[in-house]
Amino acid sequence: MRMMPLEKRSVTTSRLVLGCMGFGGNWDYNPISNEEILKTEQAIDTALSLGITMFDHADIYKMGKAEEVFGRVLKAQPSLRKNIVIQSKCGIRFTDEIGPGRYDFSKEHILNSVNGTLQRLAVEYLDVLLLHRPDPLMEPEEVAEVFRQLKMSGKVRHFGVSNMNKGQIKLLQTYCEDPIIVNQMEMSLNKLDWVDQGVLVNQEAGTSTHFADGLLEYSMVNDIQIQAWSPLAKGIYSGKEIERPSEAEMKTKELVEKMASEKDTTKEALVLGWLMRHPAKIQPVIGTTNPERIKNCQDAIRQSELMTREEWYSLYVSSRGNKLP
Repeated sequence: MRMMPLEKRSVTTSRLVLGCMGFGGNWDYNPISNEEILKTEQAIDTALSLGITMFDHADIYKMGKAEEVFGRVLKAQPSLRKNIVIQSKCGIRFTDEIGPGRYDFSKEHILNSVNGTLQRLAVEYLDVLLLHRPDPLMEPEEVAEVFRQLKMSGKVRHFGVSNMNKGQIKLLQTYCEDPIIVNQMEMSLNKLDWVDQGVLVNQEAGTSTHFADGLLEYSMVNDIQIQAWSPLAKGIYSGKEIERPSEAEMKTKELVEKMASEKDTTKEALVLGWLMRHPAKIQPVIGTTNPERIKNCQDAIRQSELMTREEWYSLYVSSRGNKLP
């Protein structure tokens, strides 16, 4: 069986990642409550009990409180650090007194962001640092310099990106000594089309975002781990009620329910298993903090291994209005 790129690099064997954007309460600067600390502890414990040992953060999540509350759990359980893989992201800046919402891959901002993340998480290093979406003003030499500085100081062990196309990754890699080992993108049953050289299709907006040509193939050749954010399609196939669903969404939801029942598994595991069935060994980042929903994902690995070609295409074609793209 093909191994995950991160597994080849001995970074992690966790096929699923727990996304931590939901930790910390609301998107404000109010103090973190004891209830939020308990919720974070329960989510982490549940994930670990299922073999999920990789956790995904970003400096902006809940205005920094997602990292802070996670750090409080680590302070209370210091032995936990050596058993988990922590990934965080930087580069997005909200509107402030200086300027509008923007991306910032400047050396100063990346260094400040990493230092803040380490302080909030109460750790000495990050296993993986991702650049959070592309910055049109990125100077690859400057990014390479700050990556080198972070690596030499021991603050970051590995580097990656998010939502970048092949050309952007190749440009950055040309200047960076360390390999780019992760690219995190929005991918799910209703958000991805592998036809037409890996075009990512946004059906809701009726538009296509060209992350490719050949992004998935490029990633496989270069051992770049593709991580999928929002891999459960915001729950539309696993129980969430949505207004004015399309006919394709309704029929696919029914098909997911039918297949999950026949396979004696959860709808979440089936939807994730479909994504993980691809030879690129996609690594879903599940964003829930609800212990029951986390548990509902645990069978995804087995479902990906059991899913036949015909079952995979049944879901694929159904989600696209019974048309093979």
